[in-house]
Amino acid sequence: MEHHIKKLKIFSLLGVQQQRTFIQMRTRLKVVDNSGAKQVMCIQSLKGKRGARLGDTIIASVKQAQPRGKVKKGEVVYGVVVRAAMQKGRCDGSEIRFDDNAVVLVNKQGEPIGTRVFGPVPHELRKKKHVKILTLAEHIA
Repeated sequence: MEHHIKKLKIFSLLGVQQQRTFIQMRTRLKVVDNSGAKQVMCIQSLKGKRGARLGDTIIASVKQAQPRGKVKKGEVVYGVVVRAAMQKGRCDGSEIRFDDNAVVLVNKQGEPIGTRVFGPVPHELRKKKHVKILTLAEHIA
């Protein structure tokens, strides 16, 4: 019994890392543009059954919003994943991953709703035809 408790204490001290997975249904994401939304919840990934990754488009519901923004709480919006905790391999063999899951809100045509994008944005979005988001970004990773 004592040995088992010691093991639990060691695991809690080490801080066992949570598994990083796809952005799937009910995943909450931070909004990193000035559209007025602060946090959204993923309803559906438009890529495939497994979920969304970096650069994929999702359908989301606004959970938190600023008072006088372009989008309101409860609205259903489209978004492009610009930061994901799940790692993605690059052509040169390196991998990129972020500390949080973040999204930029877009309309049905794929144009950003906001006029600014905060924080780092990976250059992989160029391949996914989201050049407009890259031009608004303050830092390209």
